[in-house]
Amino acid sequence: MIALADAVPGDETAIAALCAELDEFYGSLPQGLPAERAAQVRDVLFGDPPLARALVAWDGEAPAGFAAYSFLWPAVGLAASLYLKELYVAEAYRRTGVGRLLMDGLYDVARRRRLSRVEWTTDTSNVGAQAFYESLGARPLASKIFYRAVP
Repeated sequence: MIALADAVPGDETAIAALCAELDEFYGSLPQGLPAERAAQVRDVLFGDPPLARALVAWDGEAPAGFAAYSFLWPAVGLAASLYLKELYVAEAYRRTGVGRLLMDGLYDVARRRRLSRVEWTTDTSNVGAQAFYESLGARPLASKIFYRAVP
């Protein structure tokens, strides 16, 4: 049975391994050694202050997927929102309900924190992700354009 949990110190090696799979999914080679990648995850999720949060789906001791997110403010009026930066399900767990479990977990975080909404993006070429999100009832928001700059 898959269990969902907030990422805690000690989870960084498993999350880093999933991030390496994610890089490969998008056609990139993972950068750095596994220990270096785990240290980066530790710094981001558990540094002072943490820069992001994550939910991890566990199949016993095996990580089945993760959702990395942060809070944004302001959203509607003075409300805050939850921004999903990355949702990744390990290949062996795709189409088993892990993605839905992670999304339901994010919606639960948003409800508990009284956030106005949950937002995310997906690559235009990732039609599988688009179909998944639409199966959850989400629809693309055509009124926004995504920008990226390197400081």
